[in-house]
Amino acid sequence: MSRPIRIIIVEDNVLFRGGLKYLLNFSEDFECVGDYGTGPEGLKAIKAILPEVVLMDIDLPEMNGIECTRLIKKNDKTANIHVIMLTILEDEYKVLEAILAGASGYLLKNASPESIMEAIRQVCDGGSPMSPSIARKVFGLMKLNYSAPEEKINLNKRETEVLEGLVEGLTYKMIGEKYFIAVDTVRNYIRSIYEKLQVNSRSEAVVKAIKYRLL
Repeated sequence: MSRPIRIIIVEDNVLFRGGLKYLLNFSEDFECVGDYGTGPEGLKAIKAILPEVVLMDIDLPEMNGIECTRLIKKNDKTANIHVIMLTILEDEYKVLEAILAGASGYLLKNASPESIMEAIRQVCDGGSPMSPSIARKVFGLMKLNYSAPEEKINLNKRETEVLEGLVEGLTYKMIGEKYFIAVDTVRNYIRSIYEKLQVNSRSEAVVKAIKYRLL
């Protein structure tokens, strides 16, 4: 049996944080290895413990969750940790800011326990989970606020579809099922996308897709 996914919670609402901790520890798939109420406390623990996933409140005292995420992704030691942002507001501007900071997912706090646990599994499987209502707003916003790049990025139809799947937060398996192609074929398309966009990761590809209106 593989070891559980280790998670740190950074959330200033004590009751909500306690509920999340109980939920995670109730499942054999997860282990909450720390829970903290401020950004600086969370950052210190994240650097020391190096969990696989961080559940991060966006509105934290002393340092907000977006700035915490930015610092996590800039540090070589913690850059590969997945950060899922949690919020009570469907604020598409903050969602974009969080994505640009390197967040792997973005969920509403009223998401079901099943949705939160599935989101954690998705990020560990290469996905970028996002509440559907937030995703719709983000896609609408990105069409309005970003212009096409000066250089031409030529993605073919299938590459564009696969990139859209990445932006939507789908796993490789889910992208394959959506477009009736094998997972290995999805990986081949993603390698081609990364080469054309001159990026090395999903988050960088998503940022370019948003900035340059590639979808």
